[in-house]
Amino acid sequence: MQRVGPGRRLAQLLQNRLIRQNLVLFFGGLVAGVGGFVYHAIAGRILGPDVYGQVAFLIAVYAVGTGPALILIVVLARYTAMLLARGDPGVRSLFTRTVRLIAIPCLFFILLTTLFARPVALYAHVGSTIPILVLGFSIALIWQVAIPRGILQGLQRFTALSLNLSLELVVRTVVVYLLLRAGYAVSGAMAAVFVGLGFVFLLGLFSLRDHFSGHVGRRVRLRAMAGFSLTATAGIIGVLILYNQDVILSKHFLSDHDAGIYGGLNKIGTILYFLTLSVSQVLFPRVVEAVAKEQHPGRILLSSAGILAALGAGALIVFAAVPQLIVGVLFGPAFDDAIPLVFPVGLIGLALSLDNLLVQFFMAVHDRVFVPILALGVVAEALLIVLFHASVRDVVFDVLAALVGLLVLLSARCYVLLPRLRASSVAEPEPAL
Repeated sequence: MQRVGPGRRLAQLLQNRLIRQNLVLFFGGLVAGVGGFVYHAIAGRILGPDVYGQVAFLIAVYAVGTGPALILIVVLARYTAMLLARGDPGVRSLFTRTVRLIAIPCLFFILLTTLFARPVALYAHVGSTIPILVLGFSIALIWQVAIPRGILQGLQRFTALSLNLSLELVVRTVVVYLLLRAGYAVSGAMAAVFVGLGFVFLLGLFSLRDHFSGHVGRRVRLRAMAGFSLTATAGIIGVLILYNQDVILSKHFLSDHDAGIYGGLNKIGTILYFLTLSVSQVLFPRVVEAVAKEQHPGRILLSSAGILAALGAGALIVFAAVPQLIVGVLFGPAFDDAIPLVFPVGLIGLALSLDNLLVQFFMAVHDRVFVPILALGVVAEALLIVLFHASVRDVVFDVLAALVGLLVLLSARCYVLLPRLRASSVAEPEPAL
């Protein structure tokens, strides 16, 4: 039997649709991930642990605030994919109606941020309300950025989506360096976030320009997305809280120095999460397609988990081999206290990635039983941090225990659910006219 050479094997792998789609989004996610960590490295080095703790807190709040955006991306991707499958040219109508609808909560959130900027600044020990106000505008803008991103994912324009995701962080990183060097400190760090979002919103409009000319298409029924939106909300918000509430709670319970160290560790741990995020982004529409066609999605799930685990194992080897190099390159000698905990936070990142992959699977098949399981994981993580927070190490192992326990419970639910999946699992009834 003739052995297949490495080149031939690689060519065969690249012919696999799942792997090709993952590669496109992986490279975009890689650039975005590197950009995100360079952003935090620049802020940590220039500002130092004490002031950087404020930036880490605000970025954690921003990440929680992106929850509605991530929900919107998932909902719009699913609805756009259905339009595409039916040959319905309704993308332009979907875009314009969604922009108008989302503008209302955007304006309301900006007003709310203005009213509560001072109390938030006092809680986080931020010396000015300006970073809080910029944070509010940034959260409102990411909700609008989500609209072209969701449509691009539904249209399977993965190259355009990959560019949109990566260039946001490239622009943010360049701008934060310039503003921090100019002396704008925490306000400059948050302004860089806003500028990056503004750039990719315009880029998203450019990527969809072919849908803004010609026939408008049928008026879409936004109410048809309401049922799935509730499931998506539970899944997205739950995962967001899992990897951000620890930073928020540590800022409250730990000293300024330890909170800054933990903020840096959190960013190192999420390297795995963001590097493997493309796996779940590809998994979601593929599972919807498979179940809708009465094809069993178990193989897609297992293949995706295998890809994710392989990527995660490679990162963990690096974390274990050169933790001092990772901390030194990203944050500098002021963060040396984080070195012994780099590998444990790598395990946290891998557990979070696998948890998110299963949550995306459950959302794709519109399962609701995972919701109380995910809620239990969120509460357990918070409770462990509240009870055991004497040191940075305590908080790290609190989070690790909660995420691994959640992974076990979600896996058990998946094992029970897989044999029962039918096309009706992903069907959405049309609303009455």
